[in-house]
Amino acid sequence: MTPTEQTVARDVDQREQEALDKIERVRSMPARFRDERITMAHGAGGKATQTLIEGLFLPAFGSQTLSALNDSGIVPLDGVGLALTTDSFVVKPIRFPGGSIGELAVNGTVNDLAVSGARPLALTLSLILEEGLPAAELRAEVEAIARAAKAAGVEIVAGDTKVVERGHADSMYICTTGLGRLDPRARLSPASLKPGDRILVSGRIGDHGTAIMLARGEFELDAAIESDTRSLWPVADALLDAAGPGLRCMRDATRGGVASVLNELAKASGVAVLVRERNIPVHPAVAGACELLGIDPMYVANEGKLVAVVAPEMADDALAALRSVPGCEEAAEIGEVKTDPPGMVLVQTAFGGKRVMDLLVGDPLPRIC
Repeated sequence: MTPTEQTVARDVDQREQEALDKIERVRSMPARFRDERITMAHGAGGKATQTLIEGLFLPAFGSQTLSALNDSGIVPLDGVGLALTTDSFVVKPIRFPGGSIGELAVNGTVNDLAVSGARPLALTLSLILEEGLPAAELRAEVEAIARAAKAAGVEIVAGDTKVVERGHADSMYICTTGLGRLDPRARLSPASLKPGDRILVSGRIGDHGTAIMLARGEFELDAAIESDTRSLWPVADALLDAAGPGLRCMRDATRGGVASVLNELAKASGVAVLVRERNIPVHPAVAGACELLGIDPMYVANEGKLVAVVAPEMADDALAALRSVPGCEEAAEIGEVKTDPPGMVLVQTAFGGKRVMDLLVGDPLPRIC
């Protein structure tokens, strides 16, 4: 490299570092909720959602155990750790390739328990039905809920039903509460990531959000993509068994996708995450649809995939355990934890460069769960 080229390279590195330092300063500022009205972005799992939770909900409720990052809350009871979670489902349309709102409600709830290291035990179910909903559609969703609950090994123990005026509920909404028992093998924390740890995903990403998008018929795209909705407890169980104390954290990559999960974990642990673009498993049809629409698959929602962070010495065993679970044959190691720049996610592109992968700003795929 000539002296001129060395000077240019140093200038580029300096500008890059200055940009990263500026982003780090901005992101380290406390979240403040100042919006005058709620928008769809507040439910998308990105920056607006984070600001709503950290700037309004957490300060108001003041709970010592409430966290913007935890999928479930842990409630100790007579020496037993119980995990409790709640969720709401407003997907449109209510039936889509690979699933329906009923299956989604069960799986989405038990998955929040599973990635917290808790074996799902029971659910409560609240149905908000729209006036005029055909009884056959309601029956189909009740049967879907029953099948999904049986497959996940949970019991529906209580519920409630309300009916709202025609045009006020998109057929139906479902609200759930899930109860699980904390597994003694689990020592999980979103703030436990360490430099050198490996980042795993349990399979190809973006299937659910893409399936919903195509089911709406808003785009002239034709692809055989199905939602990945399923219970993640078998996946979590396999990881807990294979990695033991080397399993730092698990998260299900729903709203905001894998990118949002990694940003939240990097911020919570004060570390950097480096993702290798070429290692990310994506169905070719999903990649094609996302490219046509200008959407990064890393931000697209999943309903049957998790992100796991494991100690480097346990990475091979953990990956083998993932791939042994039906539906996770395409599990992959997609990156690792670094020291700098703290709180940020960088992507190493297929061309060898790097780019920042920040939290989602808008809402490219509304109403997907």
